[in-house]
Amino acid sequence: MKQSAPLTLAAVTAALAALTGLAALTTPAAGGNAADAGAAAARMPVERSLLVCPAPSSSDIADTTYTSYTPAGTGAAAPADGAKGAARLLGATQEAKPVLEPKEPGRPAAATASGADAPALTGSSEGVMAPGWTVQQTTKVSVGRARGLLGVSCTAPGTDFWFPAVSTGRGREDSVHLTNLDDEAAVVDIKLFGPDGIAKPAAGTSENIRVDPRSTKGVLLSSLIPGTQLADVTAHVTTRAGRVGASVQVAEEGVGADWLPAAAEPAGSLVLPGIPADATSVRLVAFVPGDEDADLTLRLAGPNGAITPAGNEQLHVKAGMTAAVDLGDLTRGEPGSLVLAPADPKKAAPVVAAVRVVRGSGAKQELGFVPAAGPVGPRAAVAGNRTEENATVLSLTAPGGQDAKVRVTASPGTEGGEAATQEVTVKAGTTQAVPAAPAGGKGTYALTVETLSGGPVHAARVLTLPHDGITMFTVQALTDDHSTVSVPRAAQDLSVLTG
Repeated sequence: MKQSAPLTLAAVTAALAALTGLAALTTPAAGGNAADAGAAAARMPVERSLLVCPAPSSSDIADTTYTSYTPAGTGAAAPADGAKGAARLLGATQEAKPVLEPKEPGRPAAATASGADAPALTGSSEGVMAPGWTVQQTTKVSVGRARGLLGVSCTAPGTDFWFPAVSTGRGREDSVHLTNLDDEAAVVDIKLFGPDGIAKPAAGTSENIRVDPRSTKGVLLSSLIPGTQLADVTAHVTTRAGRVGASVQVAEEGVGADWLPAAAEPAGSLVLPGIPADATSVRLVAFVPGDEDADLTLRLAGPNGAITPAGNEQLHVKAGMTAAVDLGDLTRGEPGSLVLAPADPKKAAPVVAAVRVVRGSGAKQELGFVPAAGPVGPRAAVAGNRTEENATVLSLTAPGGQDAKVRVTASPGTEGGEAATQEVTVKAGTTQAVPAAPAGGKGTYALTVETLSGGPVHAARVLTLPHDGITMFTVQALTDDHSTVSVPRAAQDLSVLTG
């Protein structure tokens, strides 16, 4: 057998020079195995984060507050002393004027805008400002068709979004806002699914929707299926090219307005956290994207355990069709979270879901939305909390069979105050409402939840700012901030130099 000639010292030196800075993944050392190599992977902070905020409102009397926050590093995600970073929010236009430029982790920064000209925003953060970066957009409209408190956590751009609980029915005006932060155009499709399956769109309306570079576009959902009024619809937004940020703005005549964020990805079991204690109406909307029907059990996890809604113990959802059920005043004076699970664990068809929540009655109603949300994971945060009495309530849910302990940190306020930290134990199958605010805090502040043991834990923040006898509110979930990534150990592998 012909053998390769041995490499000379000069050849090795030349090859190493050509490969300077290259680290190859190696096989385990003698006596080791692949599992050992995987276990050696380290978690490191992300180096860059991107966010997109939709245009706040078309009302001339809208008042909007943006609050940006990056949690201070902890554990493996802690930045080195003196580490640098930068973050900024820009108008989503070709001019891209700066709106907010936060300076340091652990302390929120805020900016305000008024009227209908406030633009959609795109943002980026780097270095020490990137891990866990979150931005809250809160808009108050005191009168008019779209009056209400509209809140949304700005989202990372993506290619696939599910929005159960939208509507093209009478009195509803639902628009999906698409924002492109990139330098290339994005191309978007929108499909609507009603109780009888996919709704046939008007020609040329729902496919190949172009979103120009660094711009935003609003699409009125009823314009996609003119003349067809569907009370309960699921919208599926996907991109053919590029990526976008997507959120749905809902205005309901005589009831109120709010943002509906995308629901958690389809799964067999779902948690919808943060239904307010005084909800007067809760309507669940669910959709099965796959080919198999779903039979779901419904439970409300409250302060003293989980209960089954009388008369609504199960929900059958046909594949490709949207199902809805009125749960009435489900919470009956106690905060709760809705937990959906397969009636037969061996037949767990993936589902997406959200609830429409109403507080108040008559002319004093206000609506909000609670979509299914993932767990907080190691850490999650939400900004834009207010220090007014009873304005901010944090709901924590442990839906499984295991208690959970979490650390809740209220950051300093944008106008002063000191951070406050507490540890909370959430009993299995319950939802705990936790008041949390900074000591002497002024302005807006952020809440961070870290899982210490047990779990999983799901969380949501209910923000309530009453106006003229109306309980204006909005609900935002706290989900894993994915502030760290797994980085495999690497080493030089000189075997690449031998033939």
